Amino acid sequence: MEDPWQKAYDFAVAVAKKAGEEIRKAGESEIRVMTKSSTVDLVTKTDERVEKIIIGSLKQEFGEGTHCFIGEESVANGEPCILTDKPTWIIDPVDGTTNFVHGFPFVAVSIAFAVNKQLEFGVVYSCLEDKMYKARRGKGAFCNDEPIQVSDVKDIHKSIIISEHGTDRSPEKVTKIFSTMQKILCIPVHGLRGSGTAATNMCLVATGAVEAFFEIGIHCWDIAAGAVIVQEAGGVLLDVDGGPFDLMSRRMVSANNDVIAKRIIKEIEIFPSTRDDAPTKKK
Repeated sequence: MEDPWQKAYDFAVAVAKKAGEEIRKAGESEIRVMTKSSTVDLVTKTDERVEKIIIGSLKQEFGEGTHCFIGEESVANGEPCILTDKPTWIIDPVDGTTNFVHGFPFVAVSIAFAVNKQLEFGVVYSCLEDKMYKARRGKGAFCNDEPIQVSDVKDIHKSIIISEHGTDRSPEKVTKIFSTMQKILCIPVHGLRGSGTAATNMCLVATGAVEAFFEIGIHCWDIAAGAVIVQEAGGVLLDVDGGPFDLMSRRMVSANNDVIAKRIIKEIEIFPSTRDDAPTKKK
């Protein structure tokens, strides 16, 4: 029987590569910076242009109206963020916009595809490194076509953990974020790191470079592709309270195994974050 999604998977890889080339080219010229929800939540014309390139290419290839789209910039401009049973593309055109603006060399294109609310594949192109991470459900994970696998570390004291500060600067949340980091660092672990892009962080878990990544306040487009890659590399995904992973919850722990994940969860100070699929308030 013909594989129904292989064509879509291959096309997603090609589109991610094309988008990454656009980002690299834009980084060599003047970058016009704007803000979204706050002065630290940045967006550039490149974000918007690259998302249009990705969605436009997908619509041209698969037909207008056949697939749904959840894109970071589209949602910021008022489009709904609802995952249905229909074939749905979940896109972050420039994951790591602040990095991009400052020339910090971790910027990724993240493209995931879901059917019946189940993630079928994920593609993350770390374009400044020229690393193409990809995975299909049940078929393994790869970086530049070489198989990747999570680390086999089970001793938390021998682990490196990765996380981010997010873009919410409210003192209460920042206090909880740094308190959690302090508690994890003092377990102790070998170190705490952060690349500035959730998609890349998840790929670092998948390659075994770090043992876990956790964050509260991320969005579905940040982690959808990485979620497939981590799982196909042998890793696990959990909610920060230890429950099942929920793509729309805006919080997650991804790790090489349950032992590391559950040890980290003991230290996480949870704070509220509005779900991605929460009804928007009418103005």
